[in-house]
Amino acid sequence: MVLAMLLSTSPCSFHETLVAEPRDYAEWHRGRMRYGVWMLPIQCPDLLAHIERVASELADLLHPSRRQPHITLFVCGFEQPCRQYNDDFTTAQLQQQMVALEALEQSPCTLQIGAVDSFASAALLTVADPEGYLARWRQALAAGCSEVRQAAYVPHLTLGLYRRTVPAAELRQRLADVPHTDGVALPVSCVEYATYSSTDMFGPLSCQKRVYWQR
Repeated sequence: MVLAMLLSTSPCSFHETLVAEPRDYAEWHRGRMRYGVWMLPIQCPDLLAHIERVASELADLLHPSRRQPHITLFVCGFEQPCRQYNDDFTTAQLQQQMVALEALEQSPCTLQIGAVDSFASAALLTVADPEGYLARWRQALAAGCSEVRQAAYVPHLTLGLYRRTVPAAELRQRLADVPHTDGVALPVSCVEYATYSSTDMFGPLSCQKRVYWQR
């Protein structure tokens, strides 16, 4: 598994941004229609406003369309009745994951949202998890299936995919010019299993299952 390189981690993380081409990636989905992920929904008005402010600073670089704000927790794969490909995901696997999550003794908690950063493909906000909540939830989800992942997990909140090529040095300066706000937090009281259309790279996430954390 390769590392997911953040622009902030190294002077040579990537040389320039990768442009997302809005199209139907048929060679990826091979006719399978729904793709499933576990995620943390973003419903806090203050955080939603913060996301919009930061994204607006980079609007000329990003595609104007994006899925609703969320933090991806675990990538499951294509919903299918049975496994044919290694990125298929079945109802039985989802049920195993639900049981594992519901067995956790978890209360509502808070994650800290950090500075703006970037992968080669997307601008993002970093997520700090000093208490290790994300690792605990991901471990529970891994009991039901192997995650579909080509790079190491880096918790983040995507601001948008790039619509034009920008040299890394220029991007580094643009991100440095974005006003930073300390103390932005995400209250977490549930995790959701959601799916989206595999033919629409900006299509909405549709919640299918939800596990609440109780006090």
